[in-house]
Amino acid sequence: MEPSEKRKHIRNGAIITLVLAGAAVWYNMTPDKAQLSLEDMQGQAPAVFEIRQENVPSINIATIIGWKTGQTPVAAKGLTVNEFAAGLDHPRWVYQLPNGDVLVAEATSPARPTKGVGDRITRAVMKKANGSDTSANRITLLRDADGDGKAEFRSVLLDGLNSPTGMAVLRDMLFIANTDGVRYYPYKAGDTKITDKGKLLMKLPAGTPNNHWARNIIIDAKGENLFATVGSHGNIGEGGDFEAYHQNKPERALIRYYNFKRQEQGIYAYGLRNPNGLAFNPQTGTLWTTVNERDMLGSDGPADYMTTVDFGTFYGWPFYFWGGIQDPRVQQSRPDLRQYTKRPDYALGPHVAALGIDFAKGAQLGEGFGRGAFVALHGSWNRKPASGYKVVFVPFNERGFPVDKIKPVDVLTGFLTEKGDAHGRPAGLVVDKNGALLVADDAGNRIWRVSRAR
Repeated sequence: MEPSEKRKHIRNGAIITLVLAGAAVWYNMTPDKAQLSLEDMQGQAPAVFEIRQENVPSINIATIIGWKTGQTPVAAKGLTVNEFAAGLDHPRWVYQLPNGDVLVAEATSPARPTKGVGDRITRAVMKKANGSDTSANRITLLRDADGDGKAEFRSVLLDGLNSPTGMAVLRDMLFIANTDGVRYYPYKAGDTKITDKGKLLMKLPAGTPNNHWARNIIIDAKGENLFATVGSHGNIGEGGDFEAYHQNKPERALIRYYNFKRQEQGIYAYGLRNPNGLAFNPQTGTLWTTVNERDMLGSDGPADYMTTVDFGTFYGWPFYFWGGIQDPRVQQSRPDLRQYTKRPDYALGPHVAALGIDFAKGAQLGEGFGRGAFVALHGSWNRKPASGYKVVFVPFNERGFPVDKIKPVDVLTGFLTEKGDAHGRPAGLVVDKNGALLVADDAGNRIWRVSRAR
């Protein structure tokens, strides 16, 4: 072969290699598109979807554009929405005190070292999705003394916390769930500032990478047990989670309990990848939670879900999902657990990022919202088309379970624009003392109040 022909041959080979490499990069970076409708993946019997493993997650992030003055989300027919409070800093969670005051946890993920390109990309992605990467680390008290549906008074109740989320009151104590543990503080009705440093009730794991950092808490009606959610380190067993589950010594992806009388703690339920909301069903007294399922199996699933939480029960992560479907990416070192894997009660849709949940006890929003649960769907960052970005209502039957074949009913929408940008993202929610629904919009920096139209 002549030198010129040899050079030409090498050049053509290099071009072919570059084209193939570029095609591979393009293929791996192109978001997987949903083949099923969102409704197909909701309810008590979601469709069996095609597993499409992704080398990198599909990325379809809604840019946060905020709300203009006078703009609001869209309430369902017969309802109206107004701004309860604005000017907050990433209001993640809401809790109503017995006297009607409203507490807001202003927080996002804790600061952590950025190591390498991967961490930088993750941080940039999360900042774009959340609209913030610095945590305010405080609990703010809001008060609507005149009952007009707007908080005219606010005060920083507690600050200097560590990415707080869950809040609960038991008698004369206020409990706060930081990412690394639950602390309690002296509290009496009407307090607007707490200066006490508090005491630690129980530590919670928060070591690196601590991707699912939010810790929610709830106390049962008898005041006997406190329950706390702890999400996994990563998607399917990173950060030591897989080895812990392999040895049946899980520390994350579970719900813990603390018994006040015995002063003991332990695992209440496990195999829950990233549990968030906690609420007791007033019909049955049963504890329910919302769970964010695993990623990188395609835009169609698995579906995030809400479910009853039973003591000692295993829900599948990281080995299985939806009652025993095997995750092909995970070494199946615990096949014995498959027969004990509980199937969730209700699918909310793939990648919707289900967060807050509260039952309709005392809700005054009309006949269609009398019995069931309100759920905040924070919104996807890795599905095409986007899912979530709204508040829904799941109707329940007289036995205390979701009504068969009924899909979630939209309560509050309009967070996502037609262009695909986001004004905000619903996170925590609670039914207030007057029967309205308060919704924390952590990316829009507001609390919305949904009430019955007059």
